Amino acid sequence: MKFSRGIVKSRVAILILTVLLMIPSVLGMMATRVNYDMLTYLPSDMETVKGQNELLKDFNKGAFTFLIFENMPDKDVEALKAKVEQIDHVDTVLWYDSVADLSMPKELLPSDIYKAFNSENSTMMAVFFDTGTSDDHTITAVKEIRKVCGEQCFVSGMTALVVDLKDLCEKEEPIYVGLAVLLSCVAMLIFLDSWTAPFVFLASIGSMIVLNLGTNYFLGEVSYITKALSAVLQLAVTMDYSIFLWHSYNEELQSTEDHKEAMAVAIKKTFTSVIGSSVTTIAGFVALCFMSFTLGRDLGIVMAKGVVLGVIGCITVLPSLILVFDKPLQKTKHRSLIPDTKKFSGMLIRIFPVFLMLFVALILPAFYGYKKANKEVYYNIAQTLPEDMNYIVSTSKLNEQYGVGATHMVLVRSDLEPNEVRAMTEEIKDVNGVKYVISLESLIGTRIPEEMIPERVTSILKSDNWELMLVGSEYGVATDEINNQIDVISGIIKKYDSNGMLIGEGPCTKDMIETTDHDFRVVTIVSVLAIFLIILFVEKSASLPLILISVIELGIFINLGLPHYLGQSMAFITPICISTIQLGATVDYAILMTTRYKTERIGGKNKKDAVHIALSTSIPSIIVSGMGLFAATFGVALYSDIEMISSMCMLMARGAIISMLLVILIMPAMFMLFDGIICRTTIGMNHIKTEKKKTMEVSFHGQNS
Repeated sequence: MKFSRGIVKSRVAILILTVLLMIPSVLGMMATRVNYDMLTYLPSDMETVKGQNELLKDFNKGAFTFLIFENMPDKDVEALKAKVEQIDHVDTVLWYDSVADLSMPKELLPSDIYKAFNSENSTMMAVFFDTGTSDDHTITAVKEIRKVCGEQCFVSGMTALVVDLKDLCEKEEPIYVGLAVLLSCVAMLIFLDSWTAPFVFLASIGSMIVLNLGTNYFLGEVSYITKALSAVLQLAVTMDYSIFLWHSYNEELQSTEDHKEAMAVAIKKTFTSVIGSSVTTIAGFVALCFMSFTLGRDLGIVMAKGVVLGVIGCITVLPSLILVFDKPLQKTKHRSLIPDTKKFSGMLIRIFPVFLMLFVALILPAFYGYKKANKEVYYNIAQTLPEDMNYIVSTSKLNEQYGVGATHMVLVRSDLEPNEVRAMTEEIKDVNGVKYVISLESLIGTRIPEEMIPERVTSILKSDNWELMLVGSEYGVATDEINNQIDVISGIIKKYDSNGMLIGEGPCTKDMIETTDHDFRVVTIVSVLAIFLIILFVEKSASLPLILISVIELGIFINLGLPHYLGQSMAFITPICISTIQLGATVDYAILMTTRYKTERIGGKNKKDAVHIALSTSIPSIIVSGMGLFAATFGVALYSDIEMISSMCMLMARGAIISMLLVILIMPAMFMLFDGIICRTTIGMNHIKTEKKKTMEVSFHGQNS
């Protein structure tokens, strides 16, 4: 109580400090770099990542992009090429005039070189940068290229995707937050007992969101997924804590007229309940940190930090705001629009076997859909972006006019014999789906004499340690065809050079597929085990964790299984994140009801009465909490043009409703069925069985006498 009274006493100072902290937080939020390149989250020890580092170190080449010029004379293209070469951080521009003078007829070029750079009405050049794909300097350079080259030029490549994705996210993110705030406010106005409390809640939660986003500065950078979702998720999962405090405060006011003392008691009670509730949510987010694909760690750290700050805000900032605005808050109270749930609860308990049968009936189809949907995920983020996006238009032209879906880069030892490189090149050319292979040997071994190969071209393709080759593939990234092609090409490279490497977007994406598939299993096990142990410790029961997790896991299976039955596919990261977020955020509903059931059972109520009281008193809180999570995410799901963000929010919104319904309908049935086992396996409930046995013995002896 000393701590609680200290908060009440320091309420004005707390609010002043909070306002002051907003200043560095906003500055930190603005200064935090956002990473839009998913491939940078691959483990650093992977060969593709090592190859990218070698390319940058040895060739001074990080990112590369293709420029397609339509219906433009060669002289004009040459002039634009010269301008592009002058742009900061453009290392090399490779066009057919890099190999031969423009005065030389194109027909004299090797056929694969000609086809690589020319089509019927367009010509293409490759641009190499001396910085990485998602480096700020590369992003600026790509924007400058678009500006210099005009509308007749189409820029493809990963950096172009990063540029367009960044622009789209920056346009949409303020609207995400606005929609989440608006719809959450509507939900609270409908389900709470006050017209003004929701705005006080939002002020408190909002300050903690800004603080969380501001402290991301110390992480160096965050992913665009984390930036887009963190504010919405933090609002959704920490809203419960504010509702707990509000209800507790109003409950205390019924027994005392001293508002400050009522708040001190409410803070103490809320802190105890919120700690138990928040730990499971934090555990769900921390489980993401066990991913070797470090996007999970990025999201996990930020969200776990957000929940901790949400708890702190709930017991410091929110009580201070409520006391400062206590008079208008009390004047605008009204009856909750949620009707009395006693009759409804009684009806559910009477027909509880129906819900047990429903539980059993749903398990197999839900699990089957869940397993199938996890195999039907997509890894090519670009395929779900708006069709009029500059990058999508450019990539389509690259595929239609040049038949190129992806470009690989091969690194082999520079001291490899030229005849071995030629033999390797010929083998790679024969691989299904390979359009062309550009290497130094492919240029020298043609009608162009070796001495005519400019040194600037030689330096593009050869260094002291490595020789670089470009392989054009007609297959798109993240397809089975390109993954098989990558395996075959890698085998050919290793045959000639055991240290040789195949790098590029295709091989990196293949690594990402294999990495995240392993991560999904790890994260699922870690999150379930962590939350099992937390419930075991909180409820002091061997059976209750199994019951609670089985109900929530069924909700996860249903939620993640529905895309299979609906003919939809999810982004690869979605199942990993949703399974942990839904488990961590909605298991609170089950814990709330379980705790009340235990309290009533230990207090002497029989099984049916204990379950009835637990259900009827928990339904309002579960509905408010579930609808809050639904409201905060549903609007974003409908609005966003970034399918990955849209689908994740839709699954979170749907998961909240599914978990809410399962806890209300199936949890009471589980208590009714397993009451005996729960009593025997839960510390503090063992005496219930003993007392029941004694009562039966007394009754038996009484009848005999």
